[in-house]
Amino acid sequence: MKNQDQISVIGLSSNPVITYSPIVMPVSGRPADMHLKVSAPVSGNNLPIVILSHGHGASTYLSSLRGLAPLTEFFSSKGFIVIQPTHPDAKLLGLDTTGPEGGLFLKSRAKDIHFILDNLDHILARVPGLEHRADKSQVSAIGHSLGALTVGMLAGAEVTDTLGETISLSETRLKALVMIGAPGGPEGLNGDFALTHYPVLKGINYTSMSLPTLVINGDRDINLNFSNVENWRADPYYQSPVQSSLLTVFGAEHIYGGISGWDVAETTDESPQLVAFLCESILAYIRSAMDPSDKSWAELQKDFQNDPDAKARIDNK
Repeated sequence: MKNQDQISVIGLSSNPVITYSPIVMPVSGRPADMHLKVSAPVSGNNLPIVILSHGHGASTYLSSLRGLAPLTEFFSSKGFIVIQPTHPDAKLLGLDTTGPEGGLFLKSRAKDIHFILDNLDHILARVPGLEHRADKSQVSAIGHSLGALTVGMLAGAEVTDTLGETISLSETRLKALVMIGAPGGPEGLNGDFALTHYPVLKGINYTSMSLPTLVINGDRDINLNFSNVENWRADPYYQSPVQSSLLTVFGAEHIYGGISGWDVAETTDESPQLVAFLCESILAYIRSAMDPSDKSWAELQKDFQNDPDAKARIDNK
């Protein structure tokens, strides 16, 4: 892990990447065909895979395969194949939000990741020259905001919807799971907007999580539409009963310096350095999760402990 003051700004990498989209996949029972974007380095073999799950918000295009560009560009330049679906809640799809899933489509979101894992061969074969360059045994998932809850469901979190169905969709094929800015537990959900528009969030149960997960929380990530509880978004770490890690990023708000896209108006704490720091930290976790002999995550924690000006803190259990 680099010294925190030496982390480069994302977007200055000299490693060329390719991006291929849209890949359109029909999915039985899904309210719309799945649209995917795949990004990868132009060279290299045995490439691990990262699936990115976008958030939900007012933006038409950021909450789709077009979002999370800083994460996409970083991981593809670091030797990963990055797969991004557009989930059914994406505003640009204009799907009916009055159905049994409501506007968040939580069940469909988690099923999207299952579908991608089930169909990796078909997806990669659609990208010229990529099919035989992937290491399909090394797949990780990263999600931001509602995408983080999606990843949490893959880690075993259960959600009881407004019709009383308990959704349980854990996924053991994933080597690493990363939740960035997830909604916290229902105990701290006290914002009128969320309770009115997204009542399904009252049904989250993180105590059912069964897979190790990295939970990332910005210590300034407070949205009164959802909760006024300090560090509410760290709940998945504290409520999960399994071995997990918590990365608390000091000074970070919900967009963590700008991870949802380049120069977007929704970023309230714009900082290219913070984006780079977050990406490097996630990379350290994923490397260690994929390879137990890799010490990147342990070394990063040691760096934080020895630096009085550390940008973050790591807790493990």
